Amino acid sequence: MNHSITRRDTFRLAAGAGVGAAALNLATPAQAVAPDDAVVFLVTNDVHACRTVSGLSDGCLAAGKTDPSMLRHVAAINAVETMEWPVEVASAPSGFERAGQVIGKPLGLVVAGDLTDDGGGQIALPSEGTQLLQFSQRYSEGTGPDRVHMPVWLGLGNHDLDQDGPPDHVDWYRRELRDYVEMNHRPGVFFKPPVPARSYEPDSDSYSWDWGDLHLVQTQRFAGDTAKGAVSALDWLREDLKENASDGRPVVVFQHYGWDDFSIERWDPAKNTFDPQGTGDDHWWSQAQRDTVLAALKGTNVLAIFHGHEHPSTMIYNQGGLDVFKPKAAFMGGFAVVRASTTRFEVLMAEAGENGTATFTKAFAKAI
Repeated sequence: MNHSITRRDTFRLAAGAGVGAAALNLATPAQAVAPDDAVVFLVTNDVHACRTVSGLSDGCLAAGKTDPSMLRHVAAINAVETMEWPVEVASAPSGFERAGQVIGKPLGLVVAGDLTDDGGGQIALPSEGTQLLQFSQRYSEGTGPDRVHMPVWLGLGNHDLDQDGPPDHVDWYRRELRDYVEMNHRPGVFFKPPVPARSYEPDSDSYSWDWGDLHLVQTQRFAGDTAKGAVSALDWLREDLKENASDGRPVVVFQHYGWDDFSIERWDPAKNTFDPQGTGDDHWWSQAQRDTVLAALKGTNVLAIFHGHEHPSTMIYNQGGLDVFKPKAAFMGGFAVVRASTTRFEVLMAEAGENGTATFTKAFAKAI
């Protein structure tokens, strides 16, 4: 389709105007301590903004993909800075270096795909999608109780990119979501985005940035994605890591698909569905694509890969020698609190509760 410069300019102007949890021991407020040199940030996935012009998309209410769920999630995220690193998680020692001390304000929130449920909010004619608008009203930095209080680093998933538009605008929904990522992160000569990336690859909309000595890379669905007209980011990824991490500095990678059973399922003709035991066509990404991504990361000091896609589970596992993390879906309350220092890498899995509280469900800590 022909891409409208006027629409993009209008969308960017809107961005410039601002579009851009442990059921805690609340009786004993965390005491502030001097900040350390660590990088602390949050990760979430699968927000699935679901609003339509007339209500919610089919099935969203039953699944909990509602605005009250978003507001509960946002409240917990905003309250993280006052919470404490727990001493214990799930009745076991957390292993956290600063257990019992206040977490402090995170540097940002990274989203590992599926901002929206139906391609931004499918509409018959090109205009701003209702779901993307809903997402931007909750998950762009602002003030007050209805949006997050930190920069947001965006990633897209299959629900954002797989939806086809009308025949005369077949790529409209995909283009709208990619434009939203670009306007938030791609620096230009005449335009400064609200959350600028250090490196932005415009063909794939993959990008990277730095927090101190930590290098972070967002590859959308995954770096070798070519589905629905996507352009592979593998060459860019290799060059980005060569330029920014060949000296051994630590790296964290974000993508939507993972190595869990749901992400690697294939068509099972005996059951007439996709499942992990299938031998037919791949549903999301192939073994060859998974191997290529891991090969591109080989030789780099990758501390972690974060992904989304699967909704109800909280996952911590190892794939190809790399530690992999997936919080429960955001619409189900999930997020991760991440701390990376010069000597430690720690991940705290959380689920939002009511009134800015959260339950801590899993902990991971390793020396680096």
